Amino acid sequence: MFNVSIDRDGLAAIVAEHDYEGCCVFHPDNEYVREVVESIPEAYALVWANPRLPGYLEEAERFIDHPKFLGMKLHPLIDGYHPNDPAVHPLMELLEDRGLPVLLHCGHPIFTLPWSIEELAVNFPDVRVVLGHMGHGNVVYINASIDVAARNPSVYLETSGMPMHTKIKEAVDRIGSDRVLYGSDAPFHHPAVEILRVQVSGLEPDVLDRVLRANGRALFLGEEGVGVKEVSGARPSEKGEYE
Repeated sequence: MFNVSIDRDGLAAIVAEHDYEGCCVFHPDNEYVREVVESIPEAYALVWANPRLPGYLEEAERFIDHPKFLGMKLHPLIDGYHPNDPAVHPLMELLEDRGLPVLLHCGHPIFTLPWSIEELAVNFPDVRVVLGHMGHGNVVYINASIDVAARNPSVYLETSGMPMHTKIKEAVDRIGSDRVLYGSDAPFHHPAVEILRVQVSGLEPDVLDRVLRANGRALFLGEEGVGVKEVSGARPSEKGEYE
């Protein structure tokens, strides 16, 4: 995608190099993602759902029930739809029923501006909505993302690709320490760079740990500090796959 790629072994190398306890990955080919995450114990997935494709809801339902899929990814910019399009609502109802979060790309016109995503969050206040990149590279959209999260307690902010380290602390100060979480957006960005940006943002050590680790575990695994396999219900088979 965009002449950038990573394969299964590249993901495993990132997990090992940066000592990840866990990670969530996604790609439009959900079946390929399933094969990858079943082969890497630390790797989990988000279902990529595109409401413009035939059978999108059935596909989302099939993968969302897999124990290694922990939520949903929506990319209105790439797939070309408004975040609050009525076609998205069945997906949100599915997440609401399962109690799972959704990650949306945020920060580019015309389809992924913070205010547009806010419309969806307002309509589904029981679904935890993560603004990926918390506005991305434009300070107007970054500020707007923080504003949206401040207005809506179900909205979270994810840090990858957002260049302003000071905005991470501003976000924590305004919305609290439990709704800002680290992301790498690898392979589009390098984990070492993304980690360092959070580390130099001015957070106290306990809050830094929340943003880099605990908030992601709480959001995707359901309870901070609980073992991965306990939370997900996944268990390794004799072949090393997950059932």
